[in-house]
Amino acid sequence: MVEFIAREFVENGISPLILTRGYAGGDEARMLQRHLSHTSAKIGLGANRGEVAARFFERYGHMDPRAASGFDKVSQARGLGTGSNTEKIGVVILDDGMQHWRLLRDLEVIMVNGMLPWGNGHLLPRGPMREPKSALRRADIAIIHHADMISDRQLKAIELSLLQVKSDLPTFCSRLAPSHFFEVRNRSLKLPLSAASDMAILCVCAIGFAGAFVRSIEKIGPRYVDRIEFGDHHFIQAEDIGMIRQRLEELEHNFGAKPMVVVTEKDYDRDPGVLLVLDRFEVFVLCSTLRIMPFADRTEEDFKNRLKDVQMTHD
Repeated sequence: MVEFIAREFVENGISPLILTRGYAGGDEARMLQRHLSHTSAKIGLGANRGEVAARFFERYGHMDPRAASGFDKVSQARGLGTGSNTEKIGVVILDDGMQHWRLLRDLEVIMVNGMLPWGNGHLLPRGPMREPKSALRRADIAIIHHADMISDRQLKAIELSLLQVKSDLPTFCSRLAPSHFFEVRNRSLKLPLSAASDMAILCVCAIGFAGAFVRSIEKIGPRYVDRIEFGDHHFIQAEDIGMIRQRLEELEHNFGAKPMVVVTEKDYDRDPGVLLVLDRFEVFVLCSTLRIMPFADRTEEDFKNRLKDVQMTHD
C-alpha cells in the first residue's frame, strides 16, 4: 500500500518521502527502493522518523502539494500556480506508522488482513497485532487486504466488525495481483505466470503471512504446490539450504521432473544471492502489484480521490 500511495503522488507531480524503520535487515525498504528507483520518491530509513524527515527536508526542501501539475485546474482556481519541482518533497508517507504518535498526520490508512483479520486476538508478543481493535477509531480509511481470497460473506462480516468500532469508517478492499516471475540469476529475464502451469512448485518464504503467497501460486494452476516457511524477516542459513535441497530432490523423485522454486520479492530483496547455491534448480521471484478492488460501490478511483481531497485541503 505504501508503494501504491507513493506512485499515485508521483504520477501527480508530487515527490513523496517514505519513512520506514528498515526493520530486520530492511527487506521491505530495499524492495521499495528497487521498485521506485526511477521515480521522484525518496526513502528515509531509521527508527527516529522525525529526525530522518528533518534531514531530507534540509537536503531537498519542500513544496506545497496543492501546486502540483496533477492538480493544475484546482491549483489555478485557488491561485496556487502550477508545476512542481520533483526534488522538493510534497508529501510524507509513514510505513507502519500508526504507532508513531509523535508525528502528526493528515490521513491514517489501516490495512486489515482479510484472511486473518484479528490474528489470534492477542497483541505482540503473544499475537500479531500491534494495537487493540479499538485503535481503529483513529483510522480515516480501512482497507481489507487479500479480499480476493475470502468469500463475500467473510468480507461483509469484516466490514461490519470495522463499523462496529467506527461507524463512519470508509472501507475499501485490495488484493495483490501477480504479474510475472523473474529468475534470481537474471533479473531482466521475465516469465509469464503460465510458466508455472503443470509444474511442481516449492514456495520458500520468510514473510509475516505466508498463506496469501501460497494461495496466489495455487491460483495460477501448477501441478503441485509444496511450501517451506520461516519466521518473518528470517535470513536463510546453510542448514536451511540443506532442507530446501532435500525437499526439492523429493519433489523431483515424486514427479519425475525438476520442481520450480518460487519466493516473494521481499525474500529476494532480503538476500538476493542466497538461493543461487541451488544450482541444479531454477529459482523464480513472484512479482505482484497491489490493486484496489470494487467493493460496495467504492472503487480504486474513489480511493485515489480521497488522497487528492486530503492533499487539496491540507493547510
